[in-house]
Amino acid sequence: MTNETKVERKSDRELVVTRTFNGPARIVFEAWTTPELLMRWWAPKSFGVQFISCEVDPRKGGEVRFVFAHPVTKEPMAFFGHYLEFTPHSCLSWTNEENGEGGAITTVTFEESAGKTLVVMSDLHVSKEALDEAIASGSTSGTGETFAQLDELLVTEGAGAGRP
Repeated sequence: MTNETKVERKSDRELVVTRTFNGPARIVFEAWTTPELLMRWWAPKSFGVQFISCEVDPRKGGEVRFVFAHPVTKEPMAFFGHYLEFTPHSCLSWTNEENGEGGAITTVTFEESAGKTLVVMSDLHVSKEALDEAIASGSTSGTGETFAQLDELLVTEGAGAGRP
């Protein structure tokens, strides 16, 4: 069964993505916070992006850092920030600092019901122009694919990501 990814612009500054995953919240949350698992699903395969490294310091104030390679760029691309909230199995929130001050704040909630987990991801940008630019650049267009890759990971790892 394929779950639908819904992307909705909630305001001038906020883009919200929702999807239900077939697995308990603790497992879905683990896939969002374990570097070895993140590297298997986070980057859309069709974009031709390759993960070079993934660092996660799982605590409030901890750093999150992803480094990617892409055939059209000579230098690796780094995306980084700090966790504002880290509540196991229910909520993550982090800054996006790669463009300097004024990056978006990403908040992800995990709500379990009957062994499935509703994930709601919100990107709150500093201005309407910043969100318009993110959409125009295509940086928001791969979420459906990445969420489908997370679905595949949960299936291939038996909805347990290889853990009890």
